[in-house]
Amino acid sequence: MSLDSLKSAIPDFAKDLKLNLGSVIGNQDTLTGQQLWGTVLSCAIAARSPRVLRELEPEAKAALSPEAYTAAKSAAAIMAMNNVFYRTRHLLSDPEYGTLRAGLRMNVIGNPGVEKVDFELWSLAVSAINGCGQCLDSHEQVLRKAGVDRETVQEAFKIASVIQAVAVTLDAEAALAAE
Repeated sequence: MSLDSLKSAIPDFAKDLKLNLGSVIGNQDTLTGQQLWGTVLSCAIAARSPRVLRELEPEAKAALSPEAYTAAKSAAAIMAMNNVFYRTRHLLSDPEYGTLRAGLRMNVIGNPGVEKVDFELWSLAVSAINGCGQCLDSHEQVLRKAGVDRETVQEAFKIASVIQAVAVTLDAEAALAAE
């Protein structure tokens, strides 16, 4: 299981996705190795596609330290909760919800076990998949204040967009083949 196996599974009608997958992961020079593979792993989890996760996880695990591997999985987990919570508060027309205490544990954000910038990047990428504008803004601001340039931030959500598109495409094809 690998990136090449995943690329070969993409149907011809989605050739752009195959090319983009190769460029955002295979020809990456903006992100560090840890940033890249942590983004890939957290996004593969967030995309909710068993096939995509099975194909990308072994390479991510091999490229990441045990701490970074766990932190990337933690980013996907905590953002699965936060993205629903904060997106819902933002979408509700009653602004009073924004003044209420969240009361949810989010300790991993303060102590992720890796560089804070890397965890923030992974959280931003997962937030892009989950569509939480408030979380996107929050993580982008933290990254920018830490000196991360826009190109690096954009690289993370490019990876998120391609992984999500590949997941949707392959899951749709699997569903159609099962009919």
